[in-house]
Amino acid sequence: MTGAAGGIGSVWVKRFLGNGDTVIDTEDGALSKLRDGQSDPAKLVTVATETTSDSDCDRLAEAARSQFGRVDAPINCAGFFPVVASKDMTGTQWRQVIDTNLTGTFLMTQAILPLMKARAWGRTVNFGSGAVFDGTKLQSHHVEAKAGVVGFSRSLAHEIGGNGITVNVITPGLTGINAVRDHFPEELLAAQRAGRAIARDEVPEDLVGPVFFLASPDADFSSGQILNVDGGHFMV
Repeated sequence: MTGAAGGIGSVWVKRFLGNGDTVIDTEDGALSKLRDGQSDPAKLVTVATETTSDSDCDRLAEAARSQFGRVDAPINCAGFFPVVASKDMTGTQWRQVIDTNLTGTFLMTQAILPLMKARAWGRTVNFGSGAVFDGTKLQSHHVEAKAGVVGFSRSLAHEIGGNGITVNVITPGLTGINAVRDHFPEELLAAQRAGRAIARDEVPEDLVGPVFFLASPDADFSSGQILNVDGGHFMV
């Protein structure tokens, strides 16, 4: 799982650990934040990885193979969403967001694929954004990257469906984590609430069930799909 130490990913880690699964995370911070209180701390393993690096992703895949022999469900959640107008955006800023959100998803998935193909089973869960449906001002780089994740996921689903591997995308709405509250004005959060059929803030726990479903055998016949989780803001 990429992004497991973040405000969203950490709640999924607890769900998977509670199910008896082993979680391999790419961030050192996950251990100190999430191991405390676990009945079996060995179930949470960190392999520090820069997901935009081919060699780092390959190293994580090899660590997973050597320690556990398999990966069932790669979950690509690492994300980066700075706020900047397109007219003020530098090429460096654009590439950083594209690399973190899109290239990292591609490289990590590519590295893990052989492990899933070897077992003829796998559940790939990638993260898009509800912003791909209508765009978001001051975040053109982020919206472009997340739209790319959707296109990549659907194309890959066609390529590897015959190997027993599914690829799906979750598109969350704006979720009330610290990074969002620190960088987005309250009037924008209020507008998000007002536009939802379920008129409240989205919280990380709202995404746990959808992630767990797509990573499970219950989703055997779902692939190339967008599961939109935003309280009924966009009905797709």
